[in-house]
Amino acid sequence: MKKNMKPQIIKNESFSKINEKFLELKKSKRLALMPFIMAGDPNIKKTSEILLKLQEKGADLIELGIPYSDPLADGPIIQFSASKALKSGTTTLKVIQLLESLKDKINIPVILFSYFNPILNFGLDKFCELASKAGVAGLIIPDLPLEEASKFSKIISSYFIDLILLVAPTTPFERMKIISNKTKGFTYLVSVTGVTGERIKMENRVESLISKLKEVSINPVAVGFGISSPEHVTRVRGWGADGVIIGSAFVKRISDSNEIEVVNRIGNFCSEMRKAADQ
Repeated sequence: MKKNMKPQIIKNESFSKINEKFLELKKSKRLALMPFIMAGDPNIKKTSEILLKLQEKGADLIELGIPYSDPLADGPIIQFSASKALKSGTTTLKVIQLLESLKDKINIPVILFSYFNPILNFGLDKFCELASKAGVAGLIIPDLPLEEASKFSKIISSYFIDLILLVAPTTPFERMKIISNKTKGFTYLVSVTGVTGERIKMENRVESLISKLKEVSINPVAVGFGISSPEHVTRVRGWGADGVIIGSAFVKRISDSNEIEVVNRIGNFCSEMRKAADQ
């Protein structure tokens, strides 16, 4: 290799850390537990500590939000968290640098959740290159339409990153089939109509949606939006889902805690959800 040449990422579309994790969990008949937290709330240093604590307490994958000023798919809890993160100086680059610093400590897949505008401003190829080097396994872009996702998925996948697509309860069946077969890693099934947020109860139609997705695609199905209690987690497992995504319940506990207690409080809640996922 010539001097001063930058090392190149070897592109390969078949490798997927997320697929490997779901296969591992399927063999042991375990439900994938996937907490969501917002990077930079309350600050980047605490986010680093929380990520490591979630791994220690049984998270199988972690979804890490990049804060954005206009989070259309998110309810007030995550909107408030994103606002706090932005005020603390969190940027897209700082989130990637955080993961780079933890690359040798985190051995479970980390999935970035970002609206498309921050990625577009950053530059898609540059974003994917840096994210891949930082060990990012997946990417969720909630405001990216299916038609646009098809265009970008090949680029994103070439950097070892899975572009994970969402299916909503209102998605027509034919479109659901297309989405569930184009997604990478797993299908993200939104359990409710509307934005993120804690819910008292879950809608029973989620069970039939899980069944439909499994009929038309071999991809694992993870259920998110509105899951906030051990009872919800147990129900999702009983309905045949492969994973459960818990966001607002974690984010709210971070917002409600002081910086001294927040890491242990989140760890305890993760342990509680892990126990429910394994029942």
